[in-house]
Amino acid sequence: MEAQERNIRTEFADVETRLRDPSIYSDPTFPKLAKRRTWLEHVVQLFDAKNQLTEKHRQATELANGNDELAELAQIEIADLEAKIADNDASLAEALTPKDPNDEKNVIVEIRAAAGGDEASLFAADLYRMYSRWVEHHSYKIELLSETPSDVGGFKEIIFAVSGNDIYKQLKFEAGVHRVQRIPTTESQGRIHTSTVTVSVLPEAEETDIDIKDNDLRIDVYRSSGHGGQSVNTTDSAVRITHLPTGIVVTQQDEKSQIKNKAKALGVLRSRLLQIKIEEEQKKLSTARKALIGSGDRSEKVRTYNFPQDRITDHRIGYSRSNIPGALNGDIDDLIKKLADYEYKLINEDQ
Repeated sequence: MEAQERNIRTEFADVETRLRDPSIYSDPTFPKLAKRRTWLEHVVQLFDAKNQLTEKHRQATELANGNDELAELAQIEIADLEAKIADNDASLAEALTPKDPNDEKNVIVEIRAAAGGDEASLFAADLYRMYSRWVEHHSYKIELLSETPSDVGGFKEIIFAVSGNDIYKQLKFEAGVHRVQRIPTTESQGRIHTSTVTVSVLPEAEETDIDIKDNDLRIDVYRSSGHGGQSVNTTDSAVRITHLPTGIVVTQQDEKSQIKNKAKALGVLRSRLLQIKIEEEQKKLSTARKALIGSGDRSEKVRTYNFPQDRITDHRIGYSRSNIPGALNGDIDDLIKKLADYEYKLINEDQ
């Protein structure tokens, strides 16, 4: 721990020096460096507090060996200091636990109806509402990027961006297959149907994260089509981008401007390419940690929403709760926290 403290203090001093150079503000690494400084400062403050508490504990222990009133007071102070030291140690352990380098990023969420036809598309709309309400509850920001409505009022596919504090850290374990068991409104005999929806959570990539060469892209423009009749088939504003090395295709037509559609499509493409890099890195993780990360494979359900029993079950951590209506209204903080706590436990077991 002493060597770790020395290294962090040395790095903090170095970062402070670099940030005092006015030229750093035009450097593309500035945002990351500023975030790193904030984390380093937090850890240095925890080390300072630890050293102060340890010294107070040493002094109180010396006083406690006497036979006067000060000894009794020192005994009381020791108990209080030991509780504070334990809290400080826990905060330090959490701060020093290796972090996912993408945790602080914003995300692009892609929800797609899978097995179940119309019922799957309706549940895709339910999940979109669930995440939208969660974003609203936390005063984060959501931006719709693309939608493909179904004939029954749901979504075959819907893609949106979420920005705020540590969004990827909070939402990354929502990725995977979400299964719903309920009686569809169109079912006359009251039979329970099982449908699935896939959720992908991509960290929003910055230009410095992924280098996309112009020669690797084929860009097609065409007239947008959609519901409502507004700005449809009037200009070639819709954009389709094909990344030739991977075959990834991204389309965007929600904006009236071709330039804006191209920018959004490139943003989604960049995030999908970053996700490929992340998946390569995740192959090195332990089996338990890999199981926590939903791949989106249809056979790999991560969560089930059983309406007849009013029960939500996250299969990766064996956690169940009731109140599906509350969850679909954005009340999913317990699920997010328990998954994050489980990841923290696994990371420490792997060290």
